[in-house]
Amino acid sequence: MTTPRRLPPQQREFSAPRQVWYASFGSNMHRSRLECYLSGGRPSGGRRAQPGCRDPRPPERALPLMLPGELYFALESSLWTGGTAFYDPAGEGRTAAQAWLVTAGQFSDIAAQEMHRAPGEDLDLREVLTSGRDERGTGRYETLVCAGTVDGCPVLTFTAPWRRGDVEGNAPAESYLRHLASGLAASHGWSGERIADYLATRPGAAGHWSAEEIEALLPAPSEAPLRN
Repeated sequence: MTTPRRLPPQQREFSAPRQVWYASFGSNMHRSRLECYLSGGRPSGGRRAQPGCRDPRPPERALPLMLPGELYFALESSLWTGGTAFYDPAGEGRTAAQAWLVTAGQFSDIAAQEMHRAPGEDLDLREVLTSGRDERGTGRYETLVCAGTVDGCPVLTFTAPWRRGDVEGNAPAESYLRHLASGLAASHGWSGERIADYLATRPGAAGHWSAEEIEALLPAPSEAPLRN
């Protein structure tokens, strides 16, 4: 399993990238969900349609990653209801993610949609690529994080500005868990048992969802993961 190569802050230098790895730890691990952000549309089980990117082309590559830090569920999702997934890069353990190799412009438009903003403007990635973090607002997905590099391209994601312990956990909805479970199966190739144990032990879900209940949500395999 690939882990991004971390660079000490003093060794980071800014160079505007043409491509980046967008590391999704939530529902965008599933390709059909990501396509709604790229070409527009409403995902199955979701409440809101996405406008899509200026460049709707599919990602060039995909790669399962394990990010250092902790996945947890908190707040209330306006799309799925129930708690939504956040990533605390300073937390304990590791977080399963699917990295999509997209253009810097596509990443900008995906991030804008997650921030509930209109896509169409390229992000200035200078701060996140030099310091590893860029808080662009106080919203739930308005903090950019650089988790390192893979094959010379930066691994970028977005999350909340707070730490996991700063907010109260909230259990995710069934439809949201189903998407996460399906995305983990497609990207990482994990067994249903491993997926269920992973999700059931994340803060916010722990104590509300059992591994057995989550495993029962898993659909039959229907989508092969995009490989290099």
